[in-house]
Amino acid sequence: MTENKMFCFQCQETAKGTGCTIKGVCGKEAQTSKWQDLLLSVVRGVGTIQHNLEGDVSKEVAGFLTDAMFSTITNANFDNQSILNKVDKGIELKKQLLSLAAEKGIALPDYQEVKWGGEKADYEAEGERESVLRNENADLRSLKELTMLGLKGMAAYYEHAAHLGEESEEILQFLCKALAVISNPDADLQTLLAITLETGKYGVDVMALLDKANTSAYGNPELTKVNIGVGKNPGILISGHDLKDIEDLLKQTEGTGIDVYTHGEMLPAHYYPQLKKYKHLVGNYGNAWWKQKEEFASFNGPIVFTTNCIVPPASSADYNNRVFTTNSTGFPGWEHIATDADGHKDFSEVIKLAKTCKAPQEIEQGEIVGGFAHAQVFALADKIVETVKSGAIRKFVVMSGCDGRMKSRNYYEEFAKALPKDVVILTSGCAKYKYNKLNLGDINGIPRVLDAGQCNDSYSWAVVALKLKEIFGANDINDLPIFFNIAWYEQKAVIVLLALLHLGVKNIHLGPTLPAFVSEGVLKVLVDTFGIAGNSTVEDDIKNYIQ
Repeated sequence: MTENKMFCFQCQETAKGTGCTIKGVCGKEAQTSKWQDLLLSVVRGVGTIQHNLEGDVSKEVAGFLTDAMFSTITNANFDNQSILNKVDKGIELKKQLLSLAAEKGIALPDYQEVKWGGEKADYEAEGERESVLRNENADLRSLKELTMLGLKGMAAYYEHAAHLGEESEEILQFLCKALAVISNPDADLQTLLAITLETGKYGVDVMALLDKANTSAYGNPELTKVNIGVGKNPGILISGHDLKDIEDLLKQTEGTGIDVYTHGEMLPAHYYPQLKKYKHLVGNYGNAWWKQKEEFASFNGPIVFTTNCIVPPASSADYNNRVFTTNSTGFPGWEHIATDADGHKDFSEVIKLAKTCKAPQEIEQGEIVGGFAHAQVFALADKIVETVKSGAIRKFVVMSGCDGRMKSRNYYEEFAKALPKDVVILTSGCAKYKYNKLNLGDINGIPRVLDAGQCNDSYSWAVVALKLKEIFGANDINDLPIFFNIAWYEQKAVIVLLALLHLGVKNIHLGPTLPAFVSEGVLKVLVDTFGIAGNSTVEDDIKNYIQ
């Protein structure tokens, strides 16, 4: 495969359904891909050494691992210098850990990732060597990449929780253990399958940790109507997933005459009592991440990216000089807002710019309803159970996950429209933008689209399903009237899927296409063990799984 300028197959839109080899469909350049491969090599080395040291994971190591993995998620960081700075930081950590191991007389495994010293002259060659294609066996490569992509999603959720003060030594220890296992060139199929499935267990744990962090800081999400129109004041648009960032922004913009709008997966910020209390949090602007080019142009004010979901703009885009990045994100030419020693960010430059901008151009009007995380659903439990027992609600369909650009994703809108009127959609993540603005009505006052929140709030539907299992006295979670029809795009969706498998959920449908990083052999195991399947047509899927 030496003719490839790069190789990346981590997202659903990967070229030809097999892998991007010239430039990423996401816009990632070949050189950026190589630097990310290099960074992941350093991540594996740091994780492996830390695992063998068998001590607590320091804040410095934990911060490096989670930030580095998060920055390599699809659409997160396109800035070569930013990535290389993380490589440098990782190399210094490796040297420190290697010295510590030598002091303690700990023998380390003879893996190439651990031995490599990472001198700058070696960067280019090492980036080439560390492509995922370094593993020649397709099934071994598949399991290693499935685990690594799950770890990336886990790192993202862990970073959000840590920003709110919630941490877990157990999760960090597992991250290092998993990195050590997938770094081992002698790991066999059973060992790799076991670590992949164990990743799902810790996927549940990390989503529970983030749920605790969010609800402890901001209260339990509650049923909320969110404005999708605009006001007359200048605005700041905040995108991504990090709730700590929007809290900091809301505090700093209070009383300034600047309105704050959410975008993409930041929409669920409106559902939290301690965030919705800010009167200048006026609404949600636009749709899912992939429509941002036209929507950022019409917004008129500054945009802040707190996490992934960046679509590289044209060099001539008129909003290029008003986009800011934070945390693990980065883009060449965009100003990056650093975190201070106390974990806060200074948004004064964003606010100063906003005051010079026109108010957003209105692109739609109305309201959307959300806030149905597990606490809100439990508050309505008696009504929901009564409605199910009466037959008014016949089935629930979990349609969580991601939205994307491909026309094949219209399947989810058409599926939602075609569902019988006695079926309720349970959603989370940006997949909801395919149907959350449709007028699908309600059942005895219960909306037919129940939005729990962000992609990590898929955890809520697992909690709800387990509660329904208890209420209805079902022997198995799969005996409930729930069908899982999940849309995936990037690596946070991978950890959600692995978490659902750990909880015993079977017969999950995954689309719009199955992952390119799952080999035929690994797919057979997933199909035989868990009943994983792809989508068919809307008509056939409703006929076979709903009616």
